Amino acid sequence: MVYELIAPCHFGLEACTKKEITELGYEIKEVSDGKITFIGDERAICRANIFMRTTERILLKAGEFKAYTWDELFNKVYDIPWENYIPRDGRVWVAKAASIKSKLFSPRDFQTIIQKAIIKRLQKAYDMEGERLPMDGASYALRVSAYKDNITIGIDTSGESLHKRGYRKMTAKAPITETLAAALIMLTPWNKDRILVDPFCGSGTFLIEAAMMAAKIAPGMERNFAATSWKNIIDRQLWYDAYDEARALADSVNIEELKQIVDIQGFDIDPEVLYAARYNAEKAGVRELIHFQERDVKELSHPKKYGFIITNPPYGERLEEKSDMPPIYTALGERYAALDSWSMYLITGYEDAEKYIGRKADKNRKIYNGMMKTYFYSYIGAKPIRQAKRANKESE
Repeated sequence: MVYELIAPCHFGLEACTKKEITELGYEIKEVSDGKITFIGDERAICRANIFMRTTERILLKAGEFKAYTWDELFNKVYDIPWENYIPRDGRVWVAKAASIKSKLFSPRDFQTIIQKAIIKRLQKAYDMEGERLPMDGASYALRVSAYKDNITIGIDTSGESLHKRGYRKMTAKAPITETLAAALIMLTPWNKDRILVDPFCGSGTFLIEAAMMAAKIAPGMERNFAATSWKNIIDRQLWYDAYDEARALADSVNIEELKQIVDIQGFDIDPEVLYAARYNAEKAGVRELIHFQERDVKELSHPKKYGFIITNPPYGERLEEKSDMPPIYTALGERYAALDSWSMYLITGYEDAEKYIGRKADKNRKIYNGMMKTYFYSYIGAKPIRQAKRANKESE
């Protein structure tokens, strides 16, 4: 069966998610703010959940329509062939409803009316009119979005958000999500052959995500998903096949050889934070690929050229912390300036970051980290000579 699948992502980072879907071999149907819609079958549901790094979840689109009144919403939801998606004992409910610029806006009413319409449809389909549906089987959580009166209903195949890889058991304060960290790394030209340093590594998310990419470890390889229990839509063997594909890819990498290639380092001044980072890296299976040190940003240095700093420095979110920010960003700017031909990428909510770094960023992208407005500053260093020659040839 061919479905429309939706991959929600961070606003402004749609290109990263689109690239991942294309690399998995699936056709993009639509790119819009904060989500990519693509075409895929049951196998695509399994593979997208296991392999994708930048999306929060994979939704199976059940319906899309215009609705201006609650009665119209009820009738159009009822018209969707829910029996094709939800078995007689399926537990169905609206997990989340969001409305922007639409006449229908109450999340509670969306949840109540949609669930009533679905139950009525299923009661008729399963010859149970007037009876209570068992709802003691697999879960089919719905996510509903209304934008300018256009209603989209998706069935959540993932369950827990895909940013929950399973490795981050210990966290530092204000951690960046795994999906956002992966997307930001993908926005840079970094690859496993280039040096990577995070001087404010916290719980190690940037470094762990980078190391997992280098080791070809699929982010969902060690977890289950809501759809793994959907016997009516996805044959269990398809899940086994997708997990086997992920394990085979990871096994194809010689870790001892990779250790000789990668140079991934994380610094922090807090020993407890570093303990958490090491623990998380161990859980992710990449502890051998990352070197953690208790070290101040003022001590940042490296003898080699063409490295990368990718980091999430302190923001000074609380008013009393604001006075601590100038020396931190000044030190970061000074140490970066002393590195030969390096690039630096940082995400921060600190408005004066460029001022104290001492240099305007080459690029500046606005990104919402949760509800917080942040900026992704790109300081682009020189390319290695070989890469620069190749780029010049391609442009000729």
